Amino acid sequence: MRVKPGSRKGPLVEASGDELTVYVRERAVDGAANEGVERTLADHFGVRARDVSIVSGHTARIKRVEVDL
Repeated sequence: MRVKPGSRKGPLVEASGDELTVYVRERAVDGAANEGVERTLADHFGVRARDVSIVSGHTARIKRVEVDL
């Protein structure tokens, strides 16, 4: 999954082939963008925010995320 922090398009999830792009308004400062990604994906998949966790890529724009459905 690719993350676009500080985006005016966000919060938004776009699918292109087998890759997701998540646009969030929060900047990548003090983990704010990661929290925005978790909330945005939770809304997209219809689960609670605590059911979404970032597995790898906490400081990168490309992340691996786990969603408990």
